[in-house]
Amino acid sequence: MTSQSCVSIRKELDIVGARQLGRDITKEVGFGLVDQARVTTAISELARNIYLYADEGEICCEALDYTNKKGIRITASDQGKGIEDVAKVMQDGYSTSGGLGAGLPGVKRLMDEFDLQTEVGKGSVISAVKWLR
Repeated sequence: MTSQSCVSIRKELDIVGARQLGRDITKEVGFGLVDQARVTTAISELARNIYLYADEGEICCEALDYTNKKGIRITASDQGKGIEDVAKVMQDGYSTSGGLGAGLPGVKRLMDEFDLQTEVGKGSVISAVKWLR
């Protein structure tokens, strides 16, 4: 059983809405405070990337409920310019916005599964899953 909710990211304030959606779903699934914070931090990074680099996109949060495990899937999608050098953006400390560069490598560390699909000129889809322990 899964159910998905999405938040459009068009302005900076939408990042807060995406974080709140993720927090609500992690609470529903039964995550503790530490993992709730991990998931909302990952959502912040993904939503901020959409806002900064793609102008608009969406963050979708999906509660995962399988027979033997529960979790949350976060999907960030946009129709922006795509990522030219995936290896570079996945390096710790790399930033094109003058930020800390924790971005995508940080999201990968915070979550249990991470998948990045991107096509230059067409956009990106990033999916990340956190499993309930």
